[in-house]
Amino acid sequence: MCFTNDQRPPDPPRSSEVGEHGRCELSAPDGNRFAAYDAVPVTRRGASLVLLPDIRGMHPYYTDLALSFALAGVDVVALDPYGRTAGTSPRDEGFDYMPHAKALEPAHVLADAHVAAARLRERSKDPVFTLGFCKFGAESWRLAATDLGAAGCMGFYGIPAGVLHDIAAMSAPLLVLAAGADQATSPEDNQAFDRALTEAGKEHEYVMYDGAPHSFFDRTFTEWTSACSDAWVRMLGFMDQHR
Repeated sequence: MCFTNDQRPPDPPRSSEVGEHGRCELSAPDGNRFAAYDAVPVTRRGASLVLLPDIRGMHPYYTDLALSFALAGVDVVALDPYGRTAGTSPRDEGFDYMPHAKALEPAHVLADAHVAAARLRERSKDPVFTLGFCKFGAESWRLAATDLGAAGCMGFYGIPAGVLHDIAAMSAPLLVLAAGADQATSPEDNQAFDRALTEAGKEHEYVMYDGAPHSFFDRTFTEWTSACSDAWVRMLGFMDQHR
């Protein structure tokens, strides 16, 4: 299970206050109308972020995470990926996400990410990164093989098997954040992904949090506080390195 509506992201290293923020709706070229959330920092770090949720869609964890990134100086547009089949309503605990996840195609994710990235580029010239979780951790990595023009693509708990065939086309660096006790993806599968990226000569950083469960990036998981702190440092450092 990915994050539930009562989970919240751990606090980031703060370098800013949050400026303008709130829910909006955006339109993709194929006519898709989808929900999104803006979180603009007062003091910019020099990086922007297209934030993809987990398989359950953009529920409150991700609006909170967008605000957390803004507190770290990162300009964010978080997007809900299910506008084509589920409309723009909020994703509560009763949302039946699986039919929408099955109907979603990588081209849909790319189209919506283009719109979010364009919105960020209207606000600044800062390089755009991507971040996703679970199913959309892998979709974030896949965006490195597209024409999105991302400066880097990050993912938590992604399933590598779905993007192995995209490795050859990847042109943006990757940050792979893996949970050692993830029941959806074995350590062996994650390590094989790391090897495949290395053998293909793709710039990437691979971090395995030994023993950590799926969705450990949560402030209530006090036993994983150090892993959460390290993940924040890794993500912000990755963006600082590649911006």
